[in-house]
Amino acid sequence: MLTDIDDTLATEGRLPARTYAALEALDAAGIAVIPVTGRPAGWCDAMARQWPVAAVVGENGALWYALDRGARRMRRWQAQPEAERRRARARLMDLADEALRAVPGAALSADQPFRLFDVAIDFCEDAGPLGLAAAGRIAAVFTAHDAQAKVSSIHVSAWIGD
Repeated sequence: MLTDIDDTLATEGRLPARTYAALEALDAAGIAVIPVTGRPAGWCDAMARQWPVAAVVGENGALWYALDRGARRMRRWQAQPEAERRRARARLMDLADEALRAVPGAALSADQPFRLFDVAIDFCEDAGPLGLAAAGRIAAVFTAHDAQAKVSSIHVSAWIGD
């Protein structure tokens, strides 16, 4: 079973105890749950290690982590080779600077240091709220330069590649 995290499993930025208990019950019943999120690699690593889930897909599909509990080893997959990821990351950070100049009040997301493949511009979590029109202007900066952009309920996530 695939599920989102923010505003689906989590409510107002928190994972309620009853939701965690439901994940435990599904795991015990042999039902694999895989959260899919725009959240960063660093968060995904922690969730895959500590939550009763089969895997976690993060940064809007750029990576997945799955803990092999028997072997006590994390299995990892990423969409881009490392050298390509680093080049794309540098370009994204330049575009992020442009987006932040274009939309006053927006900010890099607080979890940006834990991201590998994308950049997240906050318009409604710790910044703002600035509204969806502002989010659209942020996204337009990235798409004007051939990057991909996705507006969530709190961030505009942008990345280079498919």
